[in-house]
Amino acid sequence: MKNILITGGAGFIGSHVAAELLRHGYRVRVLDNLDPQVHGESRRRPSYLDDNVELQIGDVRDAAAVEEALGGIDGVFHFAAAVGVGQSMYELAHYTSINNVGTAVLLEALARQPVEKLVVASSMSLYGEGLYHDVHGRPAAARRSREQLARREWEPYGPNGQTLEPAPTPETKPADLSSVYALSKFDQERLCLMVGEAYDIPATALRFFNVYGPHQALSNPYTGVLAIFASRCLNDRPPLIFEDGEQRRDFVSVHDVARAARLAYESGAAAGRVFNIGSGQAFTIREIAQKVAAAAGKPHLEPEITGRYRVGDIRHCFADISRARSILRYAPEITLDQGLAEIAAWLATTQAVDRAAEASAELDARGLTL
Repeated sequence: MKNILITGGAGFIGSHVAAELLRHGYRVRVLDNLDPQVHGESRRRPSYLDDNVELQIGDVRDAAAVEEALGGIDGVFHFAAAVGVGQSMYELAHYTSINNVGTAVLLEALARQPVEKLVVASSMSLYGEGLYHDVHGRPAAARRSREQLARREWEPYGPNGQTLEPAPTPETKPADLSSVYALSKFDQERLCLMVGEAYDIPATALRFFNVYGPHQALSNPYTGVLAIFASRCLNDRPPLIFEDGEQRRDFVSVHDVARAARLAYESGAAAGRVFNIGSGQAFTIREIAQKVAAAAGKPHLEPEITGRYRVGDIRHCFADISRARSILRYAPEITLDQGLAEIAAWLATTQAVDRAAEASAELDARGLTL
């Protein structure tokens, strides 16, 4: 029976990975600082964390806490991170400290106490804009200028002003970092793969797309967009949408993500590689807002289209998951409608403080919205 450490394992995704591992015969220990933004001011052990998980409260930047957590451990899932594109653009030191320095502290400890496998949670945000094709079907670089966005021209253009078509984004697309959060996740990924190779620790990076499911921190205004919409609906307020709502994303159930994480750990062919973990499908943000309102039993709450832009946001990005399918044998099992039905049942048992307006005001005050 293998002993696994999950940093950040009391959080949304980490707790589901813990449950998945327990179901497959692993022992699980979690190192988590129970950040108040995620867990509330009480910082109590979350009720959704499986009773069989050993919880060690501590910070991944604390070398002593990390060394203690690694005692007797066979493998590590590194999920500890500050999460949020918008917030990262004004809490630069905080995000860099937790995500970059925290990863370095963990890796220094692993250099002294190697494990059989390291899996790190990366992010689709490091792609910036997803893959686009020009009118001839050739890959084309896309980036939106501040001047274009000020004119409310939302779709990216090619270098000669040509129309581009978004396409599923493969792992081979170069990184194009558009936020401090994206930069920190790219650093986490590269650090783990680089140090893993240097110290003969098989390491794998999973680039998660938009993960949703029960136990998301609904009162955290920097969590996933689907959870933010749910929080608005629970408080009888319409979902707020930047731009025109036609931007497309890939939404994947946390249950599929947890299974992918276990498969990556168990795969002998995953070492040194990165994998997109998504659903392989694209939905507009407007569609998601309408579906969430319906799932919450409030279909009358039509999304409010703000027509504004948030610095660090991108237009389209959805996953090509063919590499994960062929190497990890990963295949999404939960459709969006099935996942939203589960969300609806969970929403009926929970409450949320809507802080979306507060978060938007923070961005406005710093000139990070147009």
